[in-house]
Amino acid sequence: QVQLVESGGGLVQAGGSLRLSCAASGRTISMYAMGWFRQAPGKEREFVAACNWSGATTSYADSVKGRFTISRDKGKSTVYLQMVSLKPEDTAVYYCAAKVGALSLVQSSYDYWGQGTLVTVSS
Repeated sequence: QVQLVESGGGLVQAGGSLRLSCAASGRTISMYAMGWFRQAPGKEREFVAACNWSGATTSYADSVKGRFTISRDKGKSTVYLQMVSLKPEDTAVYYCAAKVGALSLVQSSYDYWGQGTLVTVSS
């Protein structure tokens, strides 16, 4: 089993930055692909970013491309989502997820999920 815990959410003004962290425990995630998803109020959860096991291959939703960066530490037990130039429409609960195999944009392909961290961007 893998346990994922997100942190780093909070309230920020539009144009500001935040870095989310996702710490893994239990089974090592060094060979897992990792993803970030978000769910805004009243909306379905959507893909944000993903990386492969090494972090060398990444993918982003068009809405965050150029503003968000996914990365993982050298020990590969923590995954980050650096967010800059935040917009009010980025307000959501952000979830990290882990899966065996290649990175994916598809939520149902992920095996493990964190509890989420709330990001609120004020205008």
